[in-house]
Amino acid sequence: MQKEEPTVYVVDDDPSVTKGLARLLKSAGYEVQTFASAREFLQEYPSPSHGPACLVLDVMMPGINGLELQERLQMTQYAMPIVFITGHGDIPMSVKAIKTGAINFLTKPFDEVNLLEAIEEALHRAEIIHREKNELDGIHSRFKSLTPREYEILTYVITGMLNKQIAYTLDISEKTVKVHRGRVMEKLRVDSVAELVRLADKANIQPAQVPDL
Repeated sequence: MQKEEPTVYVVDDDPSVTKGLARLLKSAGYEVQTFASAREFLQEYPSPSHGPACLVLDVMMPGINGLELQERLQMTQYAMPIVFITGHGDIPMSVKAIKTGAINFLTKPFDEVNLLEAIEEALHRAEIIHREKNELDGIHSRFKSLTPREYEILTYVITGMLNKQIAYTLDISEKTVKVHRGRVMEKLRVDSVAELVRLADKANIQPAQVPDL
């Protein structure tokens, strides 16, 4: 599988800043896209399937400011790592940004080496997020392949119940439980109940309510 190149998105209302950052980041070997406002960025907000990415974001902008954009992105399923840049920063503002998950908070004029180090850290985190999301998407896809009855059996298997106990609870034959259980293990590509439990936990599958037998 071809490795997806990471992208750095730059959002700043100062054209000279976006132009200078684009030139710097391209010379460092990064794919770069620039936006003049938070609203413009939101209109073209990339899908996580596009690969790992980070955001270099100005704080003080007309309309939606940087901190407000950060809050909006936190509410999405894929909030890319952010490096803040500002000419009007203060300690409370930087503390709030970092607490909300920003990688760094740099005051203009910032040192180019510090910026590139922050971007490298942000993209490293983005690669981890991207890899984990792809893994989780694959897991969810496997669970979606189950029939309703197989899914039901799954929720009982992960409680640790035996086939005969599941059969008694659902009023079906033990042989039927065994067949469905085998199909579940095959479709989810696991070899043990322990693996099945771990996979279900990753997918946030809730176990069935076990009756008193």
